[in-house]
Amino acid sequence: MSDQLQEKEEQLQKRLKKIAEMEQEIKEREKKLSDKEKARKQVVLRLSPSLWADLAEWAEEDFRSINGQVEYLLAEAVKKRKKQQ
Repeated sequence: MSDQLQEKEEQLQKRLKKIAEMEQEIKEREKKLSDKEKARKQVVLRLSPSLWADLAEWAEEDFRSINGQVEYLLAEAVKKRKKQQ
């Protein structure tokens, strides 16, 4: 009986080790994805002074920088477009 218990325990230990390895792999993948998301691309954007002023006012109301407001608006537009497709 103890041999069977020991064998089952060894099997469980192997499974636990495999699960731990899989969890580590998932964490590494998540970190890579997170690192990619943190990387920013720079874009030169020319705006009319009136549009700039409107964006600045809107950004202030939303407690964002102008850059943050532009990024937010673009992200929302992309989400909306993806839903329509």
